[in-house]
Amino acid sequence: MLAAESEWLRVESLDLDARGVAHRADGKVVFIGGALPGERVRVRVLRSKPKWEQAEVLEWATTAATRVQPRCEHFGVCGGCSMQHVDLRAQIAFKQRTLEDDLSHLAQLRPEVVLRPLAGPDWGYRRRARLTVRLVPKKGGVLVGFHERGSSYVADMRSCQVLPPEVSALLLPLRELIGSLSCPDRLPQIELAMGDDAMVLVLRNLQALTDDDLGRLRGFAAQHRVQWWLQPGGPLTAAPLEPDAALPAYELPEFGLRMPFRPTDFTQVNHAVNRALVSRALRLLAPRAHERVADWFCGLGNFTLPLATRSAFVLGVEGSESLLQRASANAQACGLGARVRFEVSNLFEIDAGDLRARGNFDKWLIDPPREGALALCKALVHAMGRGDAADGEGVGPADAVSAAPGQGFRAPSRIVYVSCNPATLARDAGVLVHQGGYKLRAAGVVNMFPHTSHVESIAVFELDPSHDA
Repeated sequence: MLAAESEWLRVESLDLDARGVAHRADGKVVFIGGALPGERVRVRVLRSKPKWEQAEVLEWATTAATRVQPRCEHFGVCGGCSMQHVDLRAQIAFKQRTLEDDLSHLAQLRPEVVLRPLAGPDWGYRRRARLTVRLVPKKGGVLVGFHERGSSYVADMRSCQVLPPEVSALLLPLRELIGSLSCPDRLPQIELAMGDDAMVLVLRNLQALTDDDLGRLRGFAAQHRVQWWLQPGGPLTAAPLEPDAALPAYELPEFGLRMPFRPTDFTQVNHAVNRALVSRALRLLAPRAHERVADWFCGLGNFTLPLATRSAFVLGVEGSESLLQRASANAQACGLGARVRFEVSNLFEIDAGDLRARGNFDKWLIDPPREGALALCKALVHAMGRGDAADGEGVGPADAVSAAPGQGFRAPSRIVYVSCNPATLARDAGVLVHQGGYKLRAAGVVNMFPHTSHVESIAVFELDPSHDA
């Protein structure tokens, strides 16, 4: 049976989905959408389980000082943002606390230095987005936007405050355009990819478009100064509507680099914060002109190429061959080809033998996806002759014998780890510190996604000289 609606609860904290967290008198946890720490609220229970409940606010007795008026008219319905009702400084503090709590609780670690948060534009920052397209006759035709919060339905969006203004202004024209095409129910997605000098819209088309459709797309492109790409299958099938269209690109001015990319390639959503992040990562890693650096999960070379301007040699390793083709082409175009080498490798299956085969590197940069870099960290520990070589993770049977000290392997003296998931960062940090003999010198958050609960972070590890190599 659901609890009585008249019960008042005191909100204690936020969870990772930016819901308020409270406890009933019997200890049951209640997750309350839209509630903030310090508020006293009366709730309606939406879902009840033996150990927790999900609820919505009916009435506030008190409101938090951190509460602000959301800028977006669709906030609360659209699932694109979860924290517009929270003061920006409080958002960043929440993310920093999440990072520190994960390091403490999951790895029993505390950084020696808490880095100042990296931040950039608060609004209009999102230069990558996947917009869902749905034909919904009951709502007047085609909808283009993000999903509703906690739902597969598409929000009826007319504007978006985190998209650049010129993109937000296209939401309604895109609805009209898609509705005018021959198969609006076979066009499920538009992917936005903005470079510094181009806006690309990738239309996922499950059915071939007619000549009239293509003419309409060309007219829209000319009117709104966008490029259309069509994607009939997987990401590698995407191709520009106009064959001579130049690839979009972003620049890293501090390093004199220009980075062309395909619109389906992974690039960071927030270009301004990415520039600041690359700059900070290189300052923290501090590569020297004579040093060799390894960049793991290098992707398009976002860190690899800047590192090549500051060091003698950089090895970039990544699982996607198509990304490395662009990374290699960019290195050649920037005159860095002689100082960079790229290798395709599944870093989720790497072992100590793989590390030793690649030779020694003075420093490492690690930038994994949300799954983290557990196999890589374990492989490093085993290559150093530390940890439990019999645990079966990150090291093969042959390596369990040969991963002893004195085999000529030299561990990197410093590692900078860029993370998009503080929980997997904490897990991997535990391996590096408790088994590998590294010290967690510094860590801090990067507000790559303002007004969302997404936590990006960066951490610095240094090999403790008191440990024998």
